[in-house]
Amino acid sequence: MTKHVSPEAQADLFRDDILAGLLKDRKVISSKWLYDDVGSHLFEAITELDAYYPTRTEISILAKNAKKYRRLPGARGAMVELGSGSSRKTDLLLDAFPDLSVYMPVDISVNHLKAAAERVRRAYPSLAVIPVAADFTQPFGQLPLLPELPVLIFFPGSTIGNFEKTEAAALLSNIRSAMPEASLIIGVDRPKDAKVLQEAYDDPAGITAAFNQNLLQRINRELDGNFDLADFAHKAIWNVSESRIEMHLESLTQQTVSIAGETIDFAKGETIHTENSHKYSEDAFKGIAREGGWQITDVDSDENDWFSVYTLQAA
Repeated sequence: MTKHVSPEAQADLFRDDILAGLLKDRKVISSKWLYDDVGSHLFEAITELDAYYPTRTEISILAKNAKKYRRLPGARGAMVELGSGSSRKTDLLLDAFPDLSVYMPVDISVNHLKAAAERVRRAYPSLAVIPVAADFTQPFGQLPLLPELPVLIFFPGSTIGNFEKTEAAALLSNIRSAMPEASLIIGVDRPKDAKVLQEAYDDPAGITAAFNQNLLQRINRELDGNFDLADFAHKAIWNVSESRIEMHLESLTQQTVSIAGETIDFAKGETIHTENSHKYSEDAFKGIAREGGWQITDVDSDENDWFSVYTLQAA
């Protein structure tokens, strides 16, 4: 699918991306680097929190509509999951698709991917499981699937919201180009009360803060960094004009940090922007889908209209 990422290549990409982002005037790190083994486990813990509504809301929508998705051609062929996340979401579709032949999880976190693939193999022994260690945010290559298999793409978790609007449209365009005949099931979070959003991304237990700060620990582990976590605070901001939650790590002091032999200066109050989570109305997402070359054929939402699961076909 996308280019396979070897551990060595991923280490180089991680170093180069981190240094490039931290040397910008406004420091930024791609949210994909939050999900190493530790980060992936912390995120799973976040999804269990009462305040974190997206996962349980999306699961409720999928549970209600999984059998309806069986009509999609790919439900009788190959399901490609972008970002092998919650097994509960995956199983809802696998259970509803008894005629599925191939399951292909795609994830940048190699160990997390292997564990997810092995779990599916044990639970569904008649299913061919083909894990792909890759960064699906990069340009797509050829799918390692039999060309005659219809394809269903599963892109849950409102991961599309992590991208800037132009990046989200470009990603959808790349997916369409790689799999032009596929159907796409995608989860998208919706705008809602700011208090609900703030609590979801800055929980009282501090698990989201640990998830965010683990990025600094990862840099220390893998890039010989010397971040002092006590000098950085997790910060979640609701950016009304952009309709997104932003996660930042705020420097509490003026300081200099060493990373992979380079020095990075931080002013007191300066932040590293680590993640966006855009919240899209139906009209807003329709525009992004259209720009990416897709048309919405169906939409399912919860009773509060907090979250939507869209079915798309290439336009």
